[in-house]
Amino acid sequence: MTEQIPTPVDLAQAAAAEHFYSGALHRIGNFMAVLSPLLVAVAWWKFGLRPALGFVFGCGIAYVNFYWLKRVIAGFVDRATGTATSQSGQGIVFRFLVRYVLMAVGAYVILTVSPASLNGLLAGLFLPVAAIACEAVYELYVALARGV
Repeated sequence: MTEQIPTPVDLAQAAAAEHFYSGALHRIGNFMAVLSPLLVAVAWWKFGLRPALGFVFGCGIAYVNFYWLKRVIAGFVDRATGTATSQSGQGIVFRFLVRYVLMAVGAYVILTVSPASLNGLLAGLFLPVAAIACEAVYELYVALARGV
Protein backbone atom coordinates (compact mmCIF):
# COMPACT_ATOMS: atom_id res chain seq x y z
CA MET A 1 0.00 0.00 0.00
CA THR A 2 1.47 3.33 -1.02
CA GLU A 3 0.93 6.47 0.91
CA GLN A 4 0.64 9.70 -1.02
CA ILE A 5 2.53 12.71 0.19
CA PRO A 6 0.33 15.80 0.11
CA THR A 7 1.44 18.42 -2.36
CA PRO A 8 1.52 22.13 -1.56
CA VAL A 9 -1.61 22.56 -3.70
CA ASP A 10 -3.44 19.91 -1.63
CA LEU A 11 -2.33 21.59 1.59
CA ALA A 12 -3.45 25.00 0.31
CA GLN A 13 -6.87 23.62 -0.67
CA ALA A 14 -7.24 21.94 2.71
CA ALA A 15 -6.31 25.19 4.48
CA ALA A 16 -8.81 27.16 2.36
CA ALA A 17 -11.55 24.62 3.10
CA GLU A 18 -10.75 24.71 6.83
CA HIS A 19 -10.86 28.50 6.83
CA PHE A 20 -14.18 28.54 4.95
CA TYR A 21 -15.92 25.93 7.11
CA SER A 22 -14.65 27.43 10.36
CA GLY A 23 -16.74 30.51 9.64
CA ALA A 24 -20.02 28.59 9.53
CA LEU A 25 -21.22 29.65 13.00
CA HIS A 26 -20.58 33.30 12.23
CA ARG A 27 -22.44 33.01 8.92
CA ILE A 28 -25.38 31.26 10.61
CA GLY A 29 -25.66 34.20 13.02
CA ASN A 30 -25.60 36.58 10.05
CA PHE A 31 -28.27 34.54 8.26
CA MET A 32 -30.42 34.75 11.39
CA ALA A 33 -30.01 38.53 11.50
CA VAL A 34 -31.00 38.85 7.83
CA LEU A 35 -33.86 36.34 7.91
CA SER A 36 -35.53 37.74 11.05
CA PRO A 37 -36.87 41.02 9.61
CA LEU A 38 -37.82 39.36 6.33
CA LEU A 39 -39.77 36.60 8.04
CA VAL A 40 -41.35 39.03 10.50
CA ALA A 41 -42.62 41.11 7.57
CA VAL A 42 -44.06 37.98 5.96
CA ALA A 43 -45.68 36.90 9.25
CA TRP A 44 -47.21 40.37 9.71
CA TRP A 45 -48.54 40.44 6.16
CA LYS A 46 -49.87 36.87 6.26
CA PHE A 47 -51.12 36.47 9.86
CA GLY A 48 -51.46 39.94 11.39
CA LEU A 49 -49.84 41.95 14.14
CA ARG A 50 -50.14 39.67 17.19
CA PRO A 51 -48.63 36.56 15.62
CA ALA A 52 -45.92 38.74 14.08
CA LEU A 53 -45.07 40.16 17.53
CA GLY A 54 -44.89 36.62 18.88
CA PHE A 55 -42.61 35.78 15.98
CA VAL A 56 -40.38 38.76 16.85
CA PHE A 57 -40.05 37.50 20.43
CA GLY A 58 -39.41 33.96 19.19
CA CYS A 59 -36.68 35.20 16.86
CA GLY A 60 -35.13 37.22 19.67
CA ILE A 61 -35.14 34.27 22.03
CA ALA A 62 -33.74 32.02 19.29
CA TYR A 63 -30.90 34.44 18.52
CA VAL A 64 -29.97 34.89 22.19
CA ASN A 65 -30.24 31.13 22.69
CA PHE A 66 -27.94 30.52 19.71
CA TYR A 67 -25.39 33.05 20.99
CA TRP A 68 -25.42 31.63 24.51
CA LEU A 69 -25.20 28.07 23.22
CA LYS A 70 -22.06 29.01 21.26
CA ARG A 71 -20.54 30.48 24.43
CA VAL A 72 -21.50 27.49 26.57
CA ILE A 73 -20.04 25.01 24.08
CA ALA A 74 -16.85 27.09 23.83
CA GLY A 75 -16.68 27.08 27.64
CA PHE A 76 -17.13 23.31 27.79
CA VAL A 77 -14.43 22.82 25.17
CA ASP A 78 -12.08 25.16 27.02
CA ARG A 79 -12.70 23.30 30.28
CA ALA A 80 -12.20 19.91 28.61
CA THR A 81 -8.95 20.94 26.96
CA GLY A 82 -7.65 22.72 30.03
CA THR A 83 -7.43 26.16 28.41
CA ALA A 84 -10.18 27.74 30.49
CA THR A 85 -9.02 30.74 32.45
CA SER A 86 -11.99 32.84 33.41
CA GLN A 87 -15.12 30.69 33.22
CA SER A 88 -16.00 28.41 36.10
CA GLY A 89 -17.72 25.10 35.51
CA GLN A 90 -20.66 26.18 37.65
CA GLY A 91 -21.05 29.38 35.62
CA ILE A 92 -21.10 27.45 32.38
CA VAL A 93 -23.77 25.04 33.63
CA PHE A 94 -25.77 27.93 35.13
CA ARG A 95 -25.87 29.78 31.78
CA PHE A 96 -26.77 26.53 30.04
CA LEU A 97 -29.80 26.05 32.30
CA VAL A 98 -30.85 29.71 32.36
CA ARG A 99 -31.45 29.52 28.59
CA TYR A 100 -34.34 27.11 29.11
CA VAL A 101 -35.78 29.08 32.01
CA LEU A 102 -35.84 32.24 29.90
CA MET A 103 -37.53 30.42 27.03
CA ALA A 104 -40.19 29.08 29.40
CA VAL A 105 -40.77 32.53 30.95
CA GLY A 106 -41.05 34.08 27.48
CA ALA A 107 -43.59 31.46 26.41
CA TYR A 108 -45.59 31.97 29.61
CA VAL A 109 -45.68 35.75 29.21
CA ILE A 110 -46.71 35.50 25.57
CA LEU A 111 -49.38 32.93 26.43
CA THR A 112 -50.90 35.05 29.20
CA VAL A 113 -50.78 38.33 27.26
CA SER A 114 -51.90 37.07 23.88
CA PRO A 115 -52.57 33.39 23.18
CA ALA A 116 -52.68 34.20 19.45
CA SER A 117 -48.99 35.16 19.63
CA LEU A 118 -47.94 31.74 20.92
CA ASN A 119 -47.89 30.21 17.44
CA GLY A 120 -45.71 33.08 16.24
CA LEU A 121 -43.38 32.60 19.20
CA LEU A 122 -43.01 28.91 18.51
CA ALA A 123 -42.40 29.58 14.81
CA GLY A 124 -39.78 32.19 15.69
CA LEU A 125 -37.90 29.66 17.77
CA PHE A 126 -37.21 27.78 14.53
CA LEU A 127 -35.17 30.69 13.12
CA PRO A 128 -31.87 28.83 13.60
CA VAL A 129 -33.23 25.96 11.49
CA ALA A 130 -33.87 28.33 8.59
CA ALA A 131 -30.43 29.90 9.05
CA ILE A 132 -28.75 26.48 9.09
CA ALA A 133 -30.62 25.54 5.91
CA CYS A 134 -29.36 28.74 4.26
CA GLU A 135 -25.82 27.91 5.41
CA ALA A 136 -26.13 24.40 3.97
CA VAL A 137 -27.23 25.77 0.61
CA TYR A 138 -24.40 28.32 0.67
CA GLU A 139 -21.82 25.65 1.53
CA LEU A 140 -23.13 23.45 -1.28
CA TYR A 141 -22.87 26.36 -3.72
CA VAL A 142 -19.31 27.16 -2.64
CA ALA A 143 -18.30 23.50 -2.81
CA LEU A 144 -19.65 23.17 -6.34
CA ALA A 145 -18.56 26.57 -7.65
CA ARG A 146 -15.13 26.85 -6.04
CA GLY A 147 -14.35 23.25 -5.27
CA VAL A 148 -13.74 23.93 -1.58
